[in-house]
Amino acid sequence: MPTSSFPASGKRRSLLIATAGAAAAALTSPLRAFAQGYPERPITFICPWPAGGTADQSMRALCQVAARTLGQSIVVENKVGASGMIGTKAMASAKPDGYTIGQIPISVTRFSQLGTLQLDPLKDLTYLARTSGQTFGIAAPAESRFKSLQEVVAFAKANPGKLTYAHAGIGGATHVGMEEFALAAGIRFNNVPYKGGAEALQAVLGGHVDLLADSSSWAPHVEAGKLKLLATWGERRAARFKDAPTLKELGYSVVVDAPNGIGAPKGLDPAIAKKLRDAFRTAVASPEFKQVADKIDAPVLYLDGPDYEKYVAGIYQKETVLIDKLKLKELMKS
Repeated sequence: MPTSSFPASGKRRSLLIATAGAAAAALTSPLRAFAQGYPERPITFICPWPAGGTADQSMRALCQVAARTLGQSIVVENKVGASGMIGTKAMASAKPDGYTIGQIPISVTRFSQLGTLQLDPLKDLTYLARTSGQTFGIAAPAESRFKSLQEVVAFAKANPGKLTYAHAGIGGATHVGMEEFALAAGIRFNNVPYKGGAEALQAVLGGHVDLLADSSSWAPHVEAGKLKLLATWGERRAARFKDAPTLKELGYSVVVDAPNGIGAPKGLDPAIAKKLRDAFRTAVASPEFKQVADKIDAPVLYLDGPDYEKYVAGIYQKETVLIDKLKLKELMKS
């Protein structure tokens, strides 16, 4: 009878739904269990800069605190070269299981557009935390003829391309920041790239290059009287170096703080990403990190993963304009 077929059909539907639900649960429960048990072994953290530099010090301090929160050690591995892009690419190419994470230099937004980094920062990374910025500056040896940035500009105008400056790699924050300043000042430098800030610093201390453009690797040497700080690149003067003017107050509309961030490969389980985000939020707020950040003049600029991702998207658009303005593609080829 037609009336008796309806309950049977309903039963079959219920059975099918229940079976599908059980199948879905069987598929998702191992993933859920994996996320709940994470981390079960040490985590590798890829730092794309040389050991001992300011970025390396910053990341090691964060990893030490985050490891305590997670209950597993975090082993920092330095993979240097190509202005931080070798390490970034290695991290992005790793298995997205939460056991390989690393620092994301904000210059990924630039190098991906210049074609020297084969990944899309808007699609190929999982963003966990923006941590802190950097205090960049222009320094000269203590015995240098230049007593101020105004004297540097005057000499460079009279001698285009004669003054040399050391930086941490073509297309990186120190190179682009210095070229942006040169454009604003109407001068031309001769840039000398190195594998990182530590090497650039040694070149200037050794008298091989006229000027240093770097984050605060110069700080202890300025305090020791071996270098003089001519200008910094932030919105405000550096707390420890209040005598050094900013580029902005000297009349050059250039501000560079290049925030560091922490990320993972795309496809990371959201539950694992949440554990890592929470651990690094705690690490950024810790007294241990504040001590290191103050030591290396790194302003804390924390953003949680989703907000950090939005920030990167905004910087990506700004870099599109900057690449054209500074003719960076031509600079990369020269």
